[in-house]
Amino acid sequence: MRLARVLAAALTAALLLAGCGGSDAPPRPSGEIKVATGNPGGVYADYGAGYADLIEGRLPDVSARVLHTGGSVDNLRRVAADQAQAGFTLADSAADAVAGSAPFSQKLPVVALASLYDNYVQLVVRADSPVRSAKALHGLRVSVGSEGSGTALIAERILKVSGLSPDGDLTSLRLDVRESATALAEGRIDAFFWSGGLPTGAITELRRSTMIRLVDLGDVVDELTGSYGELYTETTVPAVVYGAQSAVTTVSVPNFLVVRRDMPDAEAYWLTRLLFEGQSRLIRAHPEARRLDRRTAIATHPLELHPGAARWYRESHP
Repeated sequence: MRLARVLAAALTAALLLAGCGGSDAPPRPSGEIKVATGNPGGVYADYGAGYADLIEGRLPDVSARVLHTGGSVDNLRRVAADQAQAGFTLADSAADAVAGSAPFSQKLPVVALASLYDNYVQLVVRADSPVRSAKALHGLRVSVGSEGSGTALIAERILKVSGLSPDGDLTSLRLDVRESATALAEGRIDAFFWSGGLPTGAITELRRSTMIRLVDLGDVVDELTGSYGELYTETTVPAVVYGAQSAVTTVSVPNFLVVRRDMPDAEAYWLTRLLFEGQSRLIRAHPEARRLDRRTAIATHPLELHPGAARWYRESHP
C-alpha cells in the first residue's frame, strides 16, 4: 500500500514536471498566517511551532502564530472556515473532509501543500496491565483522544472492528495526549489511544515516571484496512523509540499540511518552499521533519495539490 502511494507520487511528479520551465519566484506574501496544530505534547504542536517560527523568520512581512487545537478534524474545519491559513491533518480525516462524510456535514474546500510524515497509532497501558489487544479494553476506562482529533476518529474505528462500542462497551474519555498520560500515571484511566509521530513527547515524558508499554494492534490491521481503505498501512513501532522490550505492530496514516483551495498561489508557493528550505530548522523542532522528501511530498491522495505548491515542486526539480 505504501508502495502504491510512492508510485502515485512518481506519476504525479511526472505530470507536474511536464512543461516545467524556469521562472521567477512569485512575490512574498504579507499579513498573518495562523498554523493549526494539535495537542501540546504532540508532534503537530512541536512541528507547527517550528514551522511558524520559520515562516516569520523568512517572510519579513508575515506574522505567524500557532493554534493549539483538538487535532486533525478540528484543523480541517478551521482551515475551511479561514480561521487558520494552514493546518496539519491525517489522511483519513482529510478523506472524510473532502467527501463530506462523518464527522463532517459537508465537503470542505481543502487541498494539500505536502505529505509530511506518517502517524503511528499507539495504544498505551501500564506495563503491568493485562490488556494485550484492543478487544481486551471491554469494560475499562479508555481515553480515545481529544474532541476533534484524528486520534478519536481512528480509535473509534479500531474499537468498532474489534467488536466494541466506544459508548457502550467501555468508559470513553476525550482527553488530549498530555491529559491522557497524566490520567494513566495517576490510575484514573486504564489505557489511552494516540495517533502521532515518533517519538511523541508526552509519551516519552510519561515513561520517565511510569512503567508503560504499547499494545500490539496487529490483529486489527486487516479488518481496519478492509473496512476503511488503503490509507492505513501495517507498520511497526521500533522498540528503541520508547525503550520497550520489543517492537509492536500497529497501523500508520500519512500526515498532510493543508490550506484552503482558494489560497493565493503565491502564498501557497512560499509556504511550500519554506518547508524544504528550512527543513534543518524543522528537524530541530521535531525529528519527524527528517522524513520530508520532495519526491514523496506530492503523494497527497485523496487531496489535490494546491497549484502554488505544484509550481514550487515543478520549479525546484533539479
